[in-house]
Amino acid sequence: MAHDRVVAPNEIPNDEANDEADEMFAAWMRQNLDRAAEHFAVRVVGEPVLGWRQRSIGAAVLGAEGPRWLRVVSEEIRWADGDWWTGNADANAITGVRKPRVLGLVEWELAETRRQRAELMTFVPGQRCSDTDVLRDEVDLPEQWWSELRTALETIRVVPTLRLRNDEPDIQRAVREKLGHELDVQHWDTVHGDLHWANLVRPRFGLLDWELWGRGPAGTDAASLYCCSLLVPPVAAQVRETFADVLDGPDGPTALRYVAARALHRVDMGDHPDLAAPLRELLARLDG
Repeated sequence: MAHDRVVAPNEIPNDEANDEADEMFAAWMRQNLDRAAEHFAVRVVGEPVLGWRQRSIGAAVLGAEGPRWLRVVSEEIRWADGDWWTGNADANAITGVRKPRVLGLVEWELAETRRQRAELMTFVPGQRCSDTDVLRDEVDLPEQWWSELRTALETIRVVPTLRLRNDEPDIQRAVREKLGHELDVQHWDTVHGDLHWANLVRPRFGLLDWELWGRGPAGTDAASLYCCSLLVPPVAAQVRETFADVLDGPDGPTALRYVAARALHRVDMGDHPDLAAPLRELLARLDG
């Protein structure tokens, strides 16, 4: 399969302006998407959406079997393995949750430096609840939506798996660096592992992006959604009410501390600086 060569991300000179480098990277990711579309004999019909730090790209596509979703992730070869790399396909084992199902996948490498993985999935109609993982505007969701979210997390929680969202040494290191102490994690469940508002669909409930699912501290998903709602207090209150038994139960404070520490690491990387103060206020309440 022949393709015009473009400058790969690792070939962009270090002295290029950030915006120019971002544009080049985005163009390269779009070419990856086009290559995958050709492989699967589908046509890109939606506006491509770039993921976190532009490491993935996805778009609605149309083929002989109807609408689908096509996603391509790119990573340095040394990191392109493990549970996260196969997460979306592995999640086919989860039933009873409205989510994408991987129908086909293909991988290829670039100059022995990067590996690309393209996944053709079923299409979950609807609108993402937020363009970013942290909610900044109030979102009107029906009671049925909240009920289906609750049911989905209960379904996921009992799925047997050997996958790990993060192992305990990674969790303890992250928490220790931000909070100055370790956590006493008593119970582990299966978790989605990346539950935030950009991965949730409305008006009918749907849950996207299953890269990181696996075993994690009990309550991780509810705590994650709560922390991502702190900038919109009415929604944060709704999350707290929906998962009161989880967040106010014995595992709740541990899950909240873990997720808050993880989120503060993201703040340090430049993501969502406006979330820093609410997260620290949450931690202060937990320690009060």
